[in-house]
Amino acid sequence: MLRRQLQGRVRYGPADRLCFASLSSLIPRRRWAKVFPITPGTLLAWHRKLAAHRWDYSRQRRSPGRPPPQAAVKDLVLRHARENSQWGHRRIQGELARLGHPIAASTVWQILHTAGIDPAPRRTGPTWREFLSAQATSLIACDFLHIDTTSLQRLYALIFLEHHTRRLHIAGVTAHPTAAWTTQQARNLATDLRIRMDPLRFLIRDRDSKYTDAFDAVFQAKDIEIIKTPVRAPKANAHCDRVIGTLRREALDHILILDEAHARHVLAEYQRHYNAHRPHRARHQLPPQAHQQPPPVLKPASRRVLAYPRPRRRDQRVQLCRLTRSDDYSSPTRCGASGVRWCRVRWGVRRCGSGRGPAGATGTTAGCSRRGRAG
Repeated sequence: MLRRQLQGRVRYGPADRLCFASLSSLIPRRRWAKVFPITPGTLLAWHRKLAAHRWDYSRQRRSPGRPPPQAAVKDLVLRHARENSQWGHRRIQGELARLGHPIAASTVWQILHTAGIDPAPRRTGPTWREFLSAQATSLIACDFLHIDTTSLQRLYALIFLEHHTRRLHIAGVTAHPTAAWTTQQARNLATDLRIRMDPLRFLIRDRDSKYTDAFDAVFQAKDIEIIKTPVRAPKANAHCDRVIGTLRREALDHILILDEAHARHVLAEYQRHYNAHRPHRARHQLPPQAHQQPPPVLKPASRRVLAYPRPRRRDQRVQLCRLTRSDDYSSPTRCGASGVRWCRVRWGVRRCGSGRGPAGATGTTAGCSRRGRAG
């Protein structure tokens, strides 16, 4: 313990005091003065300090200055700054006010400064993710997918993928993908897309010999420039390779393809599922054809769904709403004697009756109600 302090006065911290307290239970009391390097005065001083700290309410005191912003607001400020590199702290303040988070501009600046984010005019340019996301609306890519049937025949499917919406187009399936067949599939795609081809400006493809000049001319007629990927560089067309892998993992690896017609049917069904229902992480878990999140589904009150209504037991409790005296007898003589008028409410219907007296007479009143008392 003393080796940790090389110079100056020896000071005992909470850990040292805890160590002394543990050793005191193992060492006899008569040897405490020889073993422990503390005096009774030191022990009393520790006790006074502990008692003073107990009653000074220091734990309930607030730190000086304004309260710190919530963690959710900090995360929102940093997210706005990262996703919008041209926004300054005042613009971010205005956006937060629109979202229902009133915050001072100086607080926004302090959050950005603490996180190491420079003001808007001095930030660096867009990242590769931001740059590619901005260019995704003008990109479309194509590639071939091969399928082996049960008879060991290899089939080829030509697929197109829109980068912005991640919409998948399976142009066709054939066992002999010639240049003429590939060009015809490009014409069919241009006919199907029509107006959706207007924002497209680039087509990414590899250097396969099946992509001839006639194939390129179909897209060049729509003012789409052809971009050829480098040799043996599959990452240059990573989106197409990714969707091919997804198609294999989710469909083709679980089905035995019999022939070309079977392959065409399976791919068409998966294309409808991929475009209409399958969520995509790059689109905030939205399918390619969706533009906004569906409305939330209200959860039922009970998780158990019963085919038949649940039988309910009748309420066995008797609610005594009133006790009144009859006109014939002044007071009840025993439990259940006449003169005590009872009223029972069950299932919303009030049933009233009166007890019988000793002579068999029935006590009557003018009426019975919940609150008033009959005379």
